[in-house]
Amino acid sequence: MTLRTRIALTTLAVSLPLVAALAAIDSVSRRRAAEGALTDLALARLEAAGERQRCEADPAAWGSHRPRPRVFEEPSPEEPPPPREEPPPREGPPREGPPPREGPPRPREDRPPPPPPPPPGLAGRPRRPLFFAYDGQLHAEAPAPPLDPSLRNGLASWGTVTVPGSRAHGEIAILIRTSWDGGPCAFVLTRGASEPWLGAIIPPLRDWLLPGLIILLAQMIAIAPTLRRLTRLTAAVERSAASGYRSEVPVGAGDEIGTLAAAFATAAREARTQLDEKDRREQALRDFLANATHDVMIPLTVLQGHLAKAQDQVAAGEPVGRSLLAEAQGEAHYMGGLMHDLATRARLDSAEPRLQFERVELDTLVARVMGRHRPIARELEVELESATPAEPVAALADLTLLEQAVSNLVYNAICHNRPEGHAALILDDDDAGRFRLRVIDDGPGIPEADLARLAARGFRGDEARTRAPGGQGLGLDIAHRVASLHGFSLVLRRSEYGGLEAELTGKELAG
Repeated sequence: MTLRTRIALTTLAVSLPLVAALAAIDSVSRRRAAEGALTDLALARLEAAGERQRCEADPAAWGSHRPRPRVFEEPSPEEPPPPREEPPPREGPPREGPPPREGPPRPREDRPPPPPPPPPGLAGRPRRPLFFAYDGQLHAEAPAPPLDPSLRNGLASWGTVTVPGSRAHGEIAILIRTSWDGGPCAFVLTRGASEPWLGAIIPPLRDWLLPGLIILLAQMIAIAPTLRRLTRLTAAVERSAASGYRSEVPVGAGDEIGTLAAAFATAAREARTQLDEKDRREQALRDFLANATHDVMIPLTVLQGHLAKAQDQVAAGEPVGRSLLAEAQGEAHYMGGLMHDLATRARLDSAEPRLQFERVELDTLVARVMGRHRPIARELEVELESATPAEPVAALADLTLLEQAVSNLVYNAICHNRPEGHAALILDDDDAGRFRLRVIDDGPGIPEADLARLAARGFRGDEARTRAPGGQGLGLDIAHRVASLHGFSLVLRRSEYGGLEAELTGKELAG
């Protein structure tokens, strides 16, 4: 359903109940005004002099059979009637006819007195009410309509009540208890028609239907430019989506539609940024998997060769050389560390990595890292030492991630060192309430130009490549990411011993 159709239907859905409500209120208002006017007219007649005598003399003929005057066409009391003009005398011989009656004219006893003037504000329109007289039991002679005797129970002395069911076909009937004591005219029924204009609050249908339709049509014409702008905006958004949000959405004017267009443009830019980041991540993941597969296959192949050689020596009854076992064990350690780094990196690459913060005793963490890497250092002929303060040092951190980051720094210092080299893991704190973990080695070192790029995934210095050609360089990348997630600081610089120094600092947790 189009917006134009929705607006038209909504307008009709709002207008029709409103018109119906106004029509109902208008009908009630007209009827109440007509009932008041009819009551005032009846009371004015009942209060006229001699009206009771005329009613009681002939109740059946009173008010219903004689000619009903056009009471609302009487002139206003403020304006006296114009003088009657006498007709000019007829010329020619007099008309023949019976001689004029001698003596004074006989008065008409059955001529009713002139009707009372209409209530104020109701003059100018004809209204011909009928009056019917009833006795105390609401009995009357024809042509008075029959009434339910229970109606008199709702009438106090000198009261009025609207007859139920009398409003059909635009007619109103009001029953009045007169001030006369009993008799055939104890109650008077006044019946008249409700004029359409009387008490109306809205004009007749013929007066407002056409202007209402014109206004509705004008509204639809006025909203046409807005609909065209929305159509153009929809097409622009669809083109932007089809192009991968590369094409811009025009903003246009600064009204509500312009604000909507600006919101679409902002969302398109954000979507484009996210898509670019997604493409970058997917490409990095593809490259990473390809390189990781290659890196795993190299030590695995070497390990298989060592095991095959050892198997041949055992089959020949020769002792397996210690160097062969050391090389095989080194390849196994390398593959295990690589797999562990891949798992940690996958956890860190999630949209919202969940960290389980807890109190971590850093001296205990140092002891575990040293116990895990001393065998590797011995196999590579690297001396590994550690130092911790006398008082325990603790921090609020994710134990698994922090231990993995420190392990990577230590493993990097061992694997990229030289035979008979040295590496050390040192823990201390300062007076500012911060801990400091330093990993120092005296290996071949890294050129100054490469230090700033060591945190990038997959980058390793030239000297490191000669030590482990298949490495992915994930260790420092993971250490940097873990430090960032914890709010710690990781700094890499040349050590005073010629190798690399990695310093991890953060807020110390009070004991």
